[in-house]
Amino acid sequence: MSTTITNSTAERKHSHVDICLHGEVAFSSATTGLERYRLRHNALPEVSFEEISTETVFLGKHIGMPLMISSMTGGYSEAADLNRQLAECAERFRIPLGVGSMRQALEDTRHRDSFSIVRRHAPTTQLFANIGAPEVARGLSDEDLRTMTELIRADGLIVHLNAAQELFQPEGGTDFRRVLDRLADIAAKLDLPVIAKEVGCGIGAEAARRLLAAGVRVIDVAGAGGISWQKVEEARYTRRFGTDARFSEGALDELLNWGIPTAECVVEVDALRPRAGGTKPFFVIASGGIRSGLDIAKSIALGADLAASAGALLKALHQGRLEETLGAWQNDLRAAMFLTGSGSVAELQKNRPIAVQRP
Repeated sequence: MSTTITNSTAERKHSHVDICLHGEVAFSSATTGLERYRLRHNALPEVSFEEISTETVFLGKHIGMPLMISSMTGGYSEAADLNRQLAECAERFRIPLGVGSMRQALEDTRHRDSFSIVRRHAPTTQLFANIGAPEVARGLSDEDLRTMTELIRADGLIVHLNAAQELFQPEGGTDFRRVLDRLADIAAKLDLPVIAKEVGCGIGAEAARRLLAAGVRVIDVAGAGGISWQKVEEARYTRRFGTDARFSEGALDELLNWGIPTAECVVEVDALRPRAGGTKPFFVIASGGIRSGLDIAKSIALGADLAASAGALLKALHQGRLEETLGAWQNDLRAAMFLTGSGSVAELQKNRPIAVQRP
């Protein structure tokens, strides 16, 4: 269906970052859905702002706040410096970090340092390796899994589900047969938790149910409302060929804005969890358009265990204010917790102080 752009994986990764920073690639007719909710004010919070703790536990480890720096980059020379800065901030704030797709690290040994650098600068941080569903469908060897996880001494493996991106990517892999079976094989053999993550179109209840049955420990819903990776790939295509006649004019806009809103995904996936018992059977991450600590707070109140962000933090990094942004987001979160009377993240999630605002 598509015309091939003949460039390397490294060049493609570089162009992705450039387009995300400088292109118009946000959803235009879909939002996160978080704007439809307001946290319910508590006039008697009975907590001290100074004593509020944003700490929580993710996969058995205490972290500084319920936020992951989501998978962004790696696999080309300039990515090493970006990942170093991301790792330093992750270590400073004690929050998890996912690296970008490690496909390039499996294809050859060049630029592997752009991945391994994160562990050198984040020695105590939870770090997550990352590979795409098309690579899973084609089959990953035990050596592939060792390479990815040992390169960063990973605490887990993210498998990103990116069907819409691959559909629009000129050289994309659109054979998603066997993904679930091979994902189950990976989860069974890998002595690390597996995270299933969309990249902007969302994971709903039915897909989450199948992923959990396959042994996935964490669902990162990555819903609509942030970066549209269809638009990123469309930008790559039109930069090279000028126009895109692969889809009809009437369908193109809807396809470019395809997806389930982040808030809707969180509510659906959280509803799969049993409400009785102790240990959580799985974790839920809210991502896709997270742009503030208030978005984090709303996500937690809706049922997520933590939020994750890539696009907004990539832009903050590019502008030299990543640490400032993370600090502001943490303060946003603490303000929301104070005004809802939540002394801890668990209280914020348990109390569900949500008032629905209809559009």
